[in-house]
Amino acid sequence: MKKLLLSFIPLFVAIDIIGTVPIYLGLTEDLSEKEKKKLLFEAILAAFVIALVFLVGGKIILRFIGITIDDFRIAGGIILLILSISDILFTSEERKKSTNKIGIVPLGIPLIIGPAALTTILILLDQYGFINTVISMVVNFTIVWFVMYYAQIVIKLIGDGGTKAFAKIASLFLAAIAIMMIRVGISNVVKAFR
Repeated sequence: MKKLLLSFIPLFVAIDIIGTVPIYLGLTEDLSEKEKKKLLFEAILAAFVIALVFLVGGKIILRFIGITIDDFRIAGGIILLILSISDILFTSEERKKSTNKIGIVPLGIPLIIGPAALTTILILLDQYGFINTVISMVVNFTIVWFVMYYAQIVIKLIGDGGTKAFAKIASLFLAAIAIMMIRVGISNVVKAFR
């Protein structure tokens, strides 16, 4: 039980679902309930599949193709930055045309399962074994689904005007997260060459 708890906590922190909820609310503000449920299913399924692939063959895949976690961090940051700029500059109607494409990227990857969570999975596998890591993943993804499924309660509490204002603020935070991911990735790459 102790090993299971020790494998659960780092992954919960790395996924940071509480920090993702405001961004999720901002990205999905113009979608219907049916579209949101479909988007959430796609995002969580994509994130879980990527997590499983990394769990089973992450180190082998990375070594084989020469990609580092920092490469993922930089690429994910660029995608988030482009999306956030688009959300800030364009109107709700223009964003509505493309918002239904965000399920897998960036919501599933890298917001739900990003470089930090992928790295954590590889570390947990080494420290606590396959079974504990899998159980930890299942519990964490159940929490992700539950938190994001009921995130709409927040929208009802803050109203339509508040939701639109929140969407712009979330986009600014998304841009800041993107810059941080790119900065950390580049910093780590530079340190590796010293």
